[in-house]
Amino acid sequence: MAIKFPQKLAFLLTKKARYKGAKGGRGSAKSWSFARALLIKGSAQKLRILCAREVQKSIKQSVHKLLKDQIEALGLGSFYQVFDTEIRGKNGTEFAFSGLAEHTVESVKSFEGCDIVWVEEAQTVSKRSWAVLIPTIRKDGSEIWLSFNPELDSDETYDRFITNQPEDAIIVDMNYMDNPWFPETLEKERQHAKLTLPPAEYSNIWEGKCMPAVVGAIYYAEVAQAEEEKRLCNVAYDPMLKVHVIFDLGWNDAMSISLVQRHAGELRIIENIEESHKTLDHYSDELKKKNYNWGLVFLPHDGRHKDYKTGKSAEEIMRGFGWDVRITPNMSIEDGIRLTRMTFRRMYFDKGNAARLFQCAKRYRRQINQQTREAGAPLHDEWSHGADNLRYIAINAESMTNDTSRPVYDYTNSAASGARAI
Repeated sequence: MAIKFPQKLAFLLTKKARYKGAKGGRGSAKSWSFARALLIKGSAQKLRILCAREVQKSIKQSVHKLLKDQIEALGLGSFYQVFDTEIRGKNGTEFAFSGLAEHTVESVKSFEGCDIVWVEEAQTVSKRSWAVLIPTIRKDGSEIWLSFNPELDSDETYDRFITNQPEDAIIVDMNYMDNPWFPETLEKERQHAKLTLPPAEYSNIWEGKCMPAVVGAIYYAEVAQAEEEKRLCNVAYDPMLKVHVIFDLGWNDAMSISLVQRHAGELRIIENIEESHKTLDHYSDELKKKNYNWGLVFLPHDGRHKDYKTGKSAEEIMRGFGWDVRITPNMSIEDGIRLTRMTFRRMYFDKGNAARLFQCAKRYRRQINQQTREAGAPLHDEWSHGADNLRYIAINAESMTNDTSRPVYDYTNSAASGARAI
């Protein structure tokens, strides 16, 4: 069969590997080539093929239409029968389509006999979904194919298959310059994008390079600068400096706790802890085991609210455990975001123990009105707890003294009335 096929992706047809993948930007012919390779292999031998993505609410969100178009382009219309939700070959080859997020460990067992799984837009696949899928695809010689344009280098797919690439994997960079049939229409779009888009966004869309933060991230510029200055690094505990503990309280939602040391103007975040459904006595015990040179504990202003079950506030409980507690001065979220933007340039994050907090800054964004497309309040999601904690670090930064005998000051209203001791 004489067909058009990019040389860089020939390994899809010629080599064996547990994992085969291509990452890159727009116009690279990744999806087009994966579809062709699977249809060709499926016409040569009986295969059971699953085409998956993280979320698939209808068949329209799958690669069903792409495969249908490629069947026609390859002249395989007499071999494959295209049904509404599946595709079948005359030799028994089957193509099925499914979203991964909807499956449990039990329900995904229906894919156990698959020969090949193609995961499209793999950059969106969660850690949970990979953990459910990979052990299920266990047939001898089975393969998992993935095509994606990465977003962040901390995404689960990028971390699992690029940063920590498995031994039995062939994954290539595939971009528009690797596509011999890159159309003139897309070339005009690319040239326009190069002139009008921010460099990082252009590089992500057209060259498949990771973004410093998600598009629309509230701290996008600050994160980009921090990465350029390599402030996600090894940040060692200094026993000569006090370790201050900053809480964002949560129970069902995550509790986010950061351990921060201040040296001159630097704010060194040596650790971030994020858990849920744990009581304050648990965190107090875990912190004390570290035997650090402890400074102050900063609780959010709701730390003074009394719990109806115990009749005590978080402030009273932590003081009862022997901590020197302060309440974070009350500041509006928007004022706190502005202060965090100014303070971010002073922050250093330990790449081992505080990476989670840095990722929250990368992914913290606003709600978007679907009708007006206008940005609203910050989105409340799995990343917002760490972002709130980051804001509390900025608000309390000037109070993180290494001499706890000195008074701690509330600077939030200093422009109006001067700082006051608290």
